[in-house]
Amino acid sequence: MDSILRGDYGIAPTNLPALGLGVLLAFLSAQLLAWVYMFTHSGVSYSRSFVVSLLLMPVIIALVMTVLANNLITAFGMMAVFAIVRFRNILRDTLDAAYVLAALVVGMACGMARFTTVIVGTAVICGILLYVWLTGFGSRHRFDLVLNLCWLRPLAEIRELDRVLERHCQRVTCANQRRAADGTGTIFAYRVLLRNPARSAELLDEVAALAGVQDVTSARVGDESEV
Repeated sequence: MDSILRGDYGIAPTNLPALGLGVLLAFLSAQLLAWVYMFTHSGVSYSRSFVVSLLLMPVIIALVMTVLANNLITAFGMMAVFAIVRFRNILRDTLDAAYVLAALVVGMACGMARFTTVIVGTAVICGILLYVWLTGFGSRHRFDLVLNLCWLRPLAEIRELDRVLERHCQRVTCANQRRAADGTGTIFAYRVLLRNPARSAELLDEVAALAGVQDVTSARVGDESEV
C-alpha cells in the first residue's frame, strides 16, 4: 500500500491531501455547475451527455494540472497526446461554451490548489447564472401576436380595422402588406402587443366580424431570442 500511495516519482513528491482535496472540490464544484445548468436550461438543445461532461471536466482538468505541475517536459508530452486525440463537438448554444469554460477554469484552479479561488469563483458564477435565469436578463418581449388577414374593401376604409386594433392593443406594427394572388384584396400581417393577452380571442372575433375581412389567423410570438 505504501508503494501505491508513494509510488509517484518526479521532481517533488505528490501531496496526497492536496490532491484528494482538489479532486473532491472539483467534483463538488462541477456538481453545482451541472445542477444550475439543468435547473436553468431552456430551449430544445438539452443533452444529458453534456451535463455529464460538465461533471467530469473539472475532475479531469484537476488531475491534468496535478500531473503537469512543475514539469515542463510532461507538459509538452501532454500537448502531444491532446494533438493526437482530436475532439470535435459543436455546441448548440453559445451559453454552453460559458459552462465549458467555467468547468475548465474550476478544474485548473483545483489542480493548482487554489481552493479559495474555486469556492468563491464557483459561487459567483452560479449566482450570476441564477440571476440571469430568474430575471430573464437579455430577453425582449415587444409583441404578443402576429395577426394575418385579408382586407377586401378599399384601403381608404382601413381606418375601421385600425380602431379595433387600437382598442385591444398597446402597440400595432404593420409587418407586411401585399396584394392577394387573385387581386381581390390586400393581405396584411400585423405584429401587436395586447393590452390584455388573456383577451386575444376577443380581438380575433371582432376583426373577423368586420365587413370585408376574411382569412383571419394569428400566431403567438414568444421572447425574441434564438432557440
